[in-house]
Order: sequence, then C-alpha cells, then structure tokens
Amino acid sequence: MRRGARAAGGFAFGGLALGLWLVAMGVAGSAQAATRVAVFPFELFDTSGEASLGGPKPEEAHRLALITDELRRRISAAGYQVVDLSPEEAKIADASPFRNCNSCELPIARRLGADIEVIGLVQKVSNLILNINFQLRDVATGKVLRAGSVDIRNNTDESWMRGVSYLARNRLFDPPLTGKAAP
Repeated sequence: MRRGARAAGGFAFGGLALGLWLVAMGVAGSAQAATRVAVFPFELFDTSGEASLGGPKPEEAHRLALITDELRRRISAAGYQVVDLSPEEAKIADASPFRNCNSCELPIARRLGADIEVIGLVQKVSNLILNINFQLRDVATGKVLRAGSVDIRNNTDESWMRGVSYLARNRLFDPPLTGKAAP
C-alpha cells in the first residue's frame, strides 16, 4: 500500500496503514470499546546446541521480554486494548511452551476476554542466526488470521527489535484485514 493511501485511510501508525479489526468491526470513529488483544510472551526455541536446562540465557530472556513489550506497545499505540495477562499468569506458565500445547492458550485468551491473541516464538538456530515468528488468531474461532516470520542475523537487542519491527510493519498491520475472519 502506498504512503498516500495509508494516510488517506486514517489509520496512521508510524506511517503505516492499520485497519486490523477496526474497519472490520466498525469500531473506527465510534464509541464502542477497542478490540481486545492478548499478546502472550514470546518464547525461545533453542536448536543451536547452546540451550541450557534452566531456560533461556539471561540476555535472551531480556530480549524475549523486550520484543514482547515492543509488540504490545505497537498494538496499543494502534488503538487496540492490550489485555492484562496477570490474572492467568499461573495457567500461562503451566501451558508453556505454546508451540507444544495444541492451541491451549485459546481458552486462556477467552477467559481474559480477548478478541484476538498473538503468540510468538524465537527460534535460535545458532548464536548468529535466529528467526522470529508470530501468529495472530481470532479467539472465538481459533482461526489463524495472520502469521509471519523473519530471519535475523546477530543475537543482540538491536537485531531482535529490528526483527519484531519488520514483522509488525509488514505482516501484522499491513495489509489491513477486511473481515472478521479474513485470511
């Protein structure tokens, strides 16, 4: 979508078009409540051979929190209500990692009153090759509405942030969805 078309659409977000659910649900410009989004913490899947039994290394745990917070910030800045996950924190910890639980996070998102959920995974192939993945789903139906993946090089805060920025700009928010369960 061209920059001029985005600005004309009225969904400016850092120069990007955003119509994810607002247009589809008729919420834009109305007094209705914002679409509620549960953004679950990104998880690390370390296939590099460097994995420890204690979970991610401290610097990688920091980066997981960093990109989760950044995605939540971007979603909130775009006009969505980011759901507080703390009431279900224990159930989230029990169910994790979500990559192994066959959609077990959906009931958690439903209990929290979310309309949409976002789950994310960082796969560490080596210390220099990683990929960041996300999946956005309709909580009522479980249907995947969006998914994206980006390969990054370098295991630093900056590279992880650039990766999540790319995903938000090019896979999560653009192009906008045109219907409740649009592919």
